[in-house]
Amino acid sequence: MRERLRLKMGDLREYVDGALDRFLPAKSSPPSPTLHEAMRYAVLPGGKRIRPILTFLTAEALGVPFSSATRPACAIEIIHCYSLIHDDLPCMDDDDERRGQPTAHRAFGPAMAVLAGDALIPLAFELICSEEAVQELGAPLSAKLAWEIARAAGSLGMVGGQALEMDVRMGTTGANE
Repeated sequence: MRERLRLKMGDLREYVDGALDRFLPAKSSPPSPTLHEAMRYAVLPGGKRIRPILTFLTAEALGVPFSSATRPACAIEIIHCYSLIHDDLPCMDDDDERRGQPTAHRAFGPAMAVLAGDALIPLAFELICSEEAVQELGAPLSAKLAWEIARAAGSLGMVGGQALEMDVRMGTTGANE
């Protein structure tokens, strides 16, 4: 059982990597090939892909077709990758390496890293709100997924957690005193 799950996870990780490669803009795409290269650099070196794998396993448990879970799974991973880019920045955790390679801000400079992270956010929402996603999932589910991801990633979720970490680090409460 354990070996079967490990094989399944490996297959899903490969599938996710291929889907992300297809969904990300090509390196040479205008208006800024550097931006697109930075986006791909931050997303494609791999990783465990736990979030999209959990999305696929949940879809399977709920009887949702595998193909219908691809865009939501990739959207969640893209949001995760944006958060890593921003978390690694000099003004945050100032990490030099991520997944065995220089962080995006080390490879492309802080400004381009911020822009790459910023560009990943709308790409995630494009994936789950696209015409293809609406055809696969239906408009109500696409909208619900967009809402859930926005809420989980925003000031009451992931970004709020990062802000709390910054408040603690700076010795502030975050509120005007």
